[in-house]
Amino acid sequence: MKIIQASKLARGGWSYIQEKSKLLNPLVLVFGNRLLLANSEVLQDIRNEFPYEDLVFGSTSGEISGSSVNDDSISVVAIEFEKSSFIVKRDNILDHNKDAKLLGEHLYEQMPKENLKHLFVLSEGSFVNGSSLISGLETNMEDSGLSITGGMCGDDARFEKTLASYKEDPKEGEVVLIGFYGSTFEVSYASFGGWIPFGPERVITKSVANVLYEIDGQPALDLYKKYLGDKSSELPQASLLYPLNVTPDGKKEPVVRTILNIDNDTQSMILAGDVPVNSRVQLMMASVDGIAQGANTAANYGMKNRTKAPELALLVSCIGRKLVMSQRVEEEIEHVREVIGQQVPIAGFYSYGEMAPFNGETACELHNQTMTLTLISE
Repeated sequence: MKIIQASKLARGGWSYIQEKSKLLNPLVLVFGNRLLLANSEVLQDIRNEFPYEDLVFGSTSGEISGSSVNDDSISVVAIEFEKSSFIVKRDNILDHNKDAKLLGEHLYEQMPKENLKHLFVLSEGSFVNGSSLISGLETNMEDSGLSITGGMCGDDARFEKTLASYKEDPKEGEVVLIGFYGSTFEVSYASFGGWIPFGPERVITKSVANVLYEIDGQPALDLYKKYLGDKSSELPQASLLYPLNVTPDGKKEPVVRTILNIDNDTQSMILAGDVPVNSRVQLMMASVDGIAQGANTAANYGMKNRTKAPELALLVSCIGRKLVMSQRVEEEIEHVREVIGQQVPIAGFYSYGEMAPFNGETACELHNQTMTLTLISE
């Protein structure tokens, strides 16, 4: 596996981590600020610098390149596989009446299955229900042992719109699915938060998919605003600092849910993934040290039981973590690097939602406020 990484700030030239060289039919992942990815001159510059066919674009809430976390930048990782291969498929949720489950089913149907080892998802992040998308991808997967990781695109803390694409210019509604193939291809993954639940545990009494209406019979938004106090005027951005810990009825493992938007008319909250009725729910909070330690824990889980050292680490971390850590955000990348090895190339982005199985499992889940790793080698 040969890897070339480069980044470019909004006003500046390209900076390379590895020595610049020509690659043979690489997979090129382009993570960038949404406003830059909407700029035709920037896109042409990317294509001039990386004149390859298989370019995948995704907007972010911060770009991870090596040990650095950048804003208002473009971050590129180009991957040339020597023993493995990849296939990329794309679809748009606007062509499926915004039905994320149907989109997921259609995308998985398109992907050739023979020797398929892993799926990586890069999804529109502002109105796709990530839980439903995963459900659709897994509908016809049966017991293949196939794993899924990935993330929802971001738009800094603006929550206006996100962009993604394969080959084409980035646009709204796109979901990109990358399939990895090969008998020697090895992937491991992990997801961990480091946030702490607080306050009383309550019960979701009314919800539809990812829209939360009532908690303990009370309007959900009204109850949430009481907890936030003065910060309620800053919703939905303020909710990134106080996500919800949701344990669905019958499940042992909780998932964290970030609030993407609010509806004052119905006193409801739109979350990044499903929040089923009868789920137990608590508010969460975090410290910088807790989040950094969470990244360390995720990295240790990801390295467990690997047969080979990883040759690339794809990180998807949450915008909420970035806001809490502020100027210390690169510490969580350093915690990962300390565990996986100083020489392993690291690339990725800050997101509106992370996708990975719970540790030790294969069924994928949508997470929020976690550090999620996908470690690959061939």
